[in-house]
Amino acid sequence: MKYLILMHVDPAVLEQLTEEQQQAIGEGHGQFMAATKENGEFISTQALGDPSRSKVVRSNGEGPEVTDGPFVEAKEFMGGFYLLDVEDEARAIELASLIPDASIPGLAVEVRPVVFSDLGDG
Repeated sequence: MKYLILMHVDPAVLEQLTEEQQQAIGEGHGQFMAATKENGEFISTQALGDPSRSKVVRSNGEGPEVTDGPFVEAKEFMGGFYLLDVEDEARAIELASLIPDASIPGLAVEVRPVVFSDLGDG
Protein backbone atom coordinates (compact mmCIF):
# COMPACT_ATOMS: atom_id res chain seq x y z
CA MET A 1 0.00 0.00 0.00
CA LYS A 2 1.28 3.44 -0.86
CA TYR A 3 1.53 6.18 1.75
CA LEU A 4 2.48 9.81 1.37
CA ILE A 5 4.45 11.27 4.25
CA LEU A 6 4.08 15.04 4.18
CA MET A 7 6.61 17.19 5.98
CA HIS A 8 5.10 20.31 7.53
CA VAL A 9 7.53 23.17 8.00
CA ASP A 10 7.34 26.15 10.34
CA PRO A 11 10.02 28.65 9.26
CA ALA A 12 10.13 30.18 12.76
CA VAL A 13 11.08 26.79 14.19
CA LEU A 14 13.75 26.22 11.53
CA GLU A 15 15.28 29.64 12.21
CA GLN A 16 15.81 28.63 15.86
CA LEU A 17 17.75 25.47 15.03
CA THR A 18 21.49 25.38 15.58
CA GLU A 19 23.84 24.53 12.74
CA GLU A 20 24.35 21.11 14.33
CA GLN A 21 20.58 20.49 14.41
CA GLN A 22 20.23 21.54 10.77
CA GLN A 23 23.08 19.23 9.80
CA ALA A 24 21.50 16.37 11.78
CA ILE A 25 18.24 16.87 9.89
CA GLY A 26 20.01 16.69 6.54
CA GLU A 27 21.95 13.60 7.56
CA GLY A 28 18.81 12.02 9.01
CA HIS A 29 16.95 12.46 5.74
CA GLY A 30 19.87 10.90 3.89
CA GLN A 31 19.82 7.91 6.23
CA PHE A 32 16.03 7.61 5.89
CA MET A 33 16.25 7.58 2.10
CA ALA A 34 19.07 5.04 2.10
CA ALA A 35 17.22 2.70 4.48
CA THR A 36 13.88 2.83 2.66
CA LYS A 37 15.60 2.37 -0.71
CA GLU A 38 17.52 -0.61 0.63
CA ASN A 39 14.39 -2.34 1.92
CA GLY A 40 12.37 -1.56 -1.23
CA GLU A 41 9.83 0.79 0.38
CA PHE A 42 11.07 4.03 -1.21
CA ILE A 43 9.27 5.32 -4.32
CA SER A 44 10.20 9.00 -4.45
CA THR A 45 10.73 12.22 -2.54
CA GLN A 46 10.49 15.89 -3.43
CA ALA A 47 11.41 19.04 -1.52
CA LEU A 48 9.16 21.99 -2.26
CA GLY A 49 10.00 25.66 -2.60
CA ASP A 50 8.84 28.29 -0.14
CA PRO A 51 5.13 29.19 -0.51
CA SER A 52 6.12 32.75 -1.43
CA ARG A 53 7.17 31.26 -4.78
CA SER A 54 3.78 29.54 -5.31
CA LYS A 55 1.07 30.42 -7.81
CA VAL A 56 -2.56 29.37 -7.54
CA VAL A 57 -4.64 28.68 -10.64
CA ARG A 58 -8.40 28.70 -10.14
CA SER A 59 -11.48 29.59 -12.14
CA ASN A 60 -12.89 33.08 -11.91
CA GLY A 61 -16.08 31.94 -13.68
CA GLU A 62 -14.79 32.96 -17.11
CA GLY A 63 -11.59 30.94 -17.20
CA PRO A 64 -8.42 30.30 -15.27
CA GLU A 65 -7.00 33.06 -13.10
CA VAL A 66 -3.48 32.99 -11.66
CA THR A 67 -2.69 34.57 -8.30
CA ASP A 68 0.26 34.49 -5.96
CA GLY A 69 0.23 31.74 -3.36
CA PRO A 70 -0.12 30.33 -0.87
CA PHE A 71 -3.87 30.08 -0.96
CA VAL A 72 -4.30 30.10 2.82
CA GLU A 73 -2.65 32.07 5.57
CA ALA A 74 -0.73 29.69 7.81
CA LYS A 75 2.49 29.68 9.74
CA GLU A 76 3.22 26.14 8.52
CA PHE A 77 3.50 24.90 4.97
CA MET A 78 4.22 21.61 3.24
CA GLY A 79 7.95 21.50 2.71
CA GLY A 80 8.20 18.19 0.92
CA PHE A 81 7.14 14.59 0.92
CA TYR A 82 8.15 10.96 0.70
CA LEU A 83 6.09 8.47 -1.28
CA LEU A 84 6.52 4.97 0.13
CA ASP A 85 5.14 1.54 -0.66
CA VAL A 86 4.74 -0.30 2.65
CA GLU A 87 2.88 -3.27 4.07
CA ASP A 88 0.36 -1.27 6.10
CA GLU A 89 -0.39 1.94 7.98
CA ALA A 90 1.54 0.78 11.04
CA ARG A 91 4.72 0.50 8.96
CA ALA A 92 4.10 3.93 7.40
CA ILE A 93 3.79 5.45 10.87
CA GLU A 94 6.87 3.58 12.06
CA LEU A 95 8.88 5.01 9.17
CA ALA A 96 7.42 8.50 9.60
CA SER A 97 8.65 8.52 13.18
CA LEU A 98 12.20 8.01 11.87
CA ILE A 99 12.14 11.23 9.84
CA PRO A 100 14.19 13.82 11.76
CA ASP A 101 11.46 16.45 11.54
CA ALA A 102 9.20 14.25 13.70
CA SER A 103 11.52 14.73 16.67
CA ILE A 104 11.63 18.54 16.55
CA PRO A 105 8.94 20.40 18.53
CA GLY A 106 6.96 22.65 16.19
CA LEU A 107 7.50 20.53 13.09
CA ALA A 108 5.32 17.63 11.98
CA VAL A 109 5.01 14.82 9.51
CA GLU A 110 1.64 13.65 8.25
CA VAL A 111 0.96 10.10 7.09
CA ARG A 112 -1.75 9.83 4.44
CA PRO A 113 -2.78 6.81 2.35
CA VAL A 114 -2.66 7.15 -1.42
CA VAL A 115 -5.97 6.20 -3.03
CA PHE A 116 -4.94 6.70 -6.66
CA SER A 117 -1.53 6.81 -8.27
CA ASP A 118 -0.10 7.15 -11.77
CA LEU A 119 3.64 7.48 -11.64
CA GLY A 120 3.94 7.88 -15.39
CA ASP A 121 6.30 4.97 -15.75
CA GLY A 122 4.75 3.50 -18.84
